[in-house]
Amino acid sequence: MKMSHTPAAQRFARKALYSSCLLATFSSLAHANTSEQQTMVITADWLGKATEEEVKIYPGSRDLLTEEELHERGALNLEDALRSTPGLQVLDETGTGILPNIGVRGMNPLRSERVQFLVDGYPIAIGPYTNVGVSLFPVTFPSIQSIDVVRGGAAVHYGPNNLGGVINLHSRAIPHELSQTVREQVTVSEETGNLFNDFYYRAGGAVSDQLALQMQVNLQNGEGARDHSDTDVSNFIFDARYTPNLNHEIAAQLQYYDVEAELPGALSPSAFADDPTQSQRPYDAYNADMLRGTLTWTYTPNDDVEVQWRNFAHDADRTFYFGQRLGTGDNWADPSLDSTHIADSPRLFTVYGSEPRLTLRQGIHTLTLGTRFIREEVDFDVNRLELSSNNYGNVRDWHFETDAWSAYASDTLSLLGGQLEVTPGIRYEHVKTSYNDGISGTEDRNTVSEWLPGLTLGYQANSKLFLFANAQRSLVPVQTAQVTKPGEVGNELAWNYELGGRLQATHALSVGATGFLIDHEDLIQYDKASNTYLNLGESRSQGIELDADWQANDSLQLGLSYTFLDTEQRSGANQGNDFPNAPRHHWGAEAVYSHQQWQGSLTGTYVSNSFSDAANTHQETDNGSAGQLPSYTLVNARIACDVNLGSNKQLQLAFSANNLLDEEYYFRGADVSPVGRLPSPGRSFILSAQLDF
Repeated sequence: MKMSHTPAAQRFARKALYSSCLLATFSSLAHANTSEQQTMVITADWLGKATEEEVKIYPGSRDLLTEEELHERGALNLEDALRSTPGLQVLDETGTGILPNIGVRGMNPLRSERVQFLVDGYPIAIGPYTNVGVSLFPVTFPSIQSIDVVRGGAAVHYGPNNLGGVINLHSRAIPHELSQTVREQVTVSEETGNLFNDFYYRAGGAVSDQLALQMQVNLQNGEGARDHSDTDVSNFIFDARYTPNLNHEIAAQLQYYDVEAELPGALSPSAFADDPTQSQRPYDAYNADMLRGTLTWTYTPNDDVEVQWRNFAHDADRTFYFGQRLGTGDNWADPSLDSTHIADSPRLFTVYGSEPRLTLRQGIHTLTLGTRFIREEVDFDVNRLELSSNNYGNVRDWHFETDAWSAYASDTLSLLGGQLEVTPGIRYEHVKTSYNDGISGTEDRNTVSEWLPGLTLGYQANSKLFLFANAQRSLVPVQTAQVTKPGEVGNELAWNYELGGRLQATHALSVGATGFLIDHEDLIQYDKASNTYLNLGESRSQGIELDADWQANDSLQLGLSYTFLDTEQRSGANQGNDFPNAPRHHWGAEAVYSHQQWQGSLTGTYVSNSFSDAANTHQETDNGSAGQLPSYTLVNARIACDVNLGSNKQLQLAFSANNLLDEEYYFRGADVSPVGRLPSPGRSFILSAQLDF
């Protein structure tokens, strides 16, 4: 069952207009003269260009997943590629990557609410301040070139909503010369035989000495591993880079993303035991589209001055459809009981922002000054169809407007001949949200103003050892979703501390260790069992992350990581309990072998058991709304072969087995299906062919 809140004619017209622009661009690319022009990856200054060398001297916990690593793991999707990263908790809801659930260091992974997702340094949350959960995720795996995972030390430069850190996704850069990529990938679910097709095409290069263009098209369609999981995704991206001279650069990106999907939802415990691939939520579905644009001007008059002006905007429409059981005394989302109503919850977002920034280098100082303004306009409706009478009506009509201003400054001092860098910084956030209820006429306002100081230290002790420490204060303003349900809400504040180091023990062996502490003044989390938001009050998340990489020989590379996580609610009725969805132990391991044109990889992830609610319920409830979550081990394998076809043509054929051991595991339901067990994908096989020319 698929529905559309936006009229079909409007959606089609928007697609047609965008597609015609892309086709015209492709036509010009096909006839362009190529020339040498340096590739530039647009990233934020504080994180640099995300090279492996820069990551080694970053004053905080950080991992860079390169293009090779992303595609050597046999990953099913973006979530799967991130599983082995230290400190990350990944819960796969769909198996198709359209709704990621990623948490960092004990923060709630559902809808990735406590990690700030960026694409090329730009926020992609549907509402960067008041709707930080990625209930619309306009990213597809093939369009990503690398992933930068920063778990500490970034709040001053990136603002609020990064209690768990920042995940910066780098889109594919425009190449030096005109080149093209065609990829076809098919995923087959072993148990159901469902097929999911993923087609990707890219063409890009220099049109002249000053102008470079690129287009990307990613079309995905088919079914996930379960019943009621039809999915159709279209992602179109157009990039342009104009460099009139050595001092100026203008980079722009225009994207249109569209998804229509059925959601299989959660299962009752008995249904899961009978067949975890079935669906008990026949009305659950999801439609969304986003038109998104970015524009960056960079001016570098000399090596010591950089001016950058970043601008972004998006127009988005996302709607969930879901069954409800109302007026019966039962839980509205119990998957074992028939629904009495079908609800739809359309949200319309118009967001735009502007951020000028100045960087000055003089003597031992590197001073960064910046300011940002973001405007959010949100229409939030809920409509409900009563199945017995066929009556359809509007039950919620809300409108939110948010204006957020921020300013920040930092000064990196280079001391001891450059061995020691100390960066004090501070950010000021002022967020004003107005709320209007179109049904009751109620109006309200919420204003928050906070200073967010930070301090980072990086010390190159010798040629092999780098040490770091940092402390940052973070803020999460009151979220729109918190207004929709009863319970205590508020602005979240926390201090994030890190102490660690990286050692290049030998030419072939590198190791790293980080100790972390996140100290919350208030921690707001949704409790599925009571359908309310709870303020867990003072809370703490602490632990240690370890990792090692060993180049055993020219052909074999080995990697190992471990995270120990200790969380505690330190006030309220659940004082002394763990956070929900916060496993204590997390292991990751990988082996990559290369020989001539062949590559093979084997990756494994172990996650210990955890609790699904703040009350730390051990015994599972009858409807599956709460209970301990089991530990699980996932293994992926991949083998690939590169074939040189001559004339600069390269073909890669690959075969992957995802969840090789067919591990059966689950987490508790999310969002519109919060009650029951939500099964993760079983064993699947991936066949892919990619041609670069």
